[in-house]
Amino acid sequence: MLGLALINECIQQNCDVYAIVRKDSAKLNRLPKSSLIHIVECELKNFKSLTLERAGFDAFFHYAWECTDSLSRNEVDVQNRNISHTLDAVRLAYTLKCKKFIGAGSQAEYGRVSGKISPNMPVAPENAYGVAKYAAGRMAAILCDQLGMPFIWTRIFSTYGINDMSSTMIMYIIASLLKGEKPALTKCEQQWDYLYCKDAAKAFYLIGEKGNSGSIYNIGTGKVRPLLEYVRIIRDAIDSSLPLGIGEREYAPSQVMNLHPDIGGLVSDTGFSPSIPFEQGIQETIEWYKGLN
Repeated sequence: MLGLALINECIQQNCDVYAIVRKDSAKLNRLPKSSLIHIVECELKNFKSLTLERAGFDAFFHYAWECTDSLSRNEVDVQNRNISHTLDAVRLAYTLKCKKFIGAGSQAEYGRVSGKISPNMPVAPENAYGVAKYAAGRMAAILCDQLGMPFIWTRIFSTYGINDMSSTMIMYIIASLLKGEKPALTKCEQQWDYLYCKDAAKAFYLIGEKGNSGSIYNIGTGKVRPLLEYVRIIRDAIDSSLPLGIGEREYAPSQVMNLHPDIGGLVSDTGFSPSIPFEQGIQETIEWYKGLN
């Protein structure tokens, strides 16, 4: 979702994009038609041997990561491989003479905390995915320093939108309601921050253009709402008469109740400001999903 959104943002900014994708990726048809997009087929494991005729790029954005769904986030061997893949991506960026390397970390690096979450606060990841994201970021920073290549790490909070995975909570709710089914939910008391994918893409573009080397940037709106508010907005955008299964599910033992990112550094360094309200973004997401079915 975010890779595609960033590509669309780059095209709007008239930037050439070299998109490294899996061989025979089923999602290639989601890319916009543009002469500015150059497809490079390469598996993660083959980054070490990848070469391009061109070199010298403004930025290398590393989104690729194996097994991000909730069921595989504690597969330690897979998550450990992702650390190696990230280091291979750093070396590839250096070989391609990229001016900076930008990695995509996660709010999972912080663990369960209360209050506003600063990029400078101690981390306490609770699953292998969060541990691997943190380790990948730290190792990549060290390697970039050794290679003399500027490095930026981001920690993505809750994003949603066009091309989202079907397994996310928002897509589960949309799919259920459009079928006339009642989604089974927790009490939805969590304080979360949802950022539309198009705004997230703008944040990444600005980081590529203006971000400071060595920085960690949280990706979000910087404002939280009770999860129940988001859920009701989704329902009302489809049919306000549909029932919601609030409280039909218990919270998971490791439930994260607070996701309130401090985006002050992102704003001051890049000028980023989210511009698409949740009500608009969710309507666009619903219409996109309807078009798939």
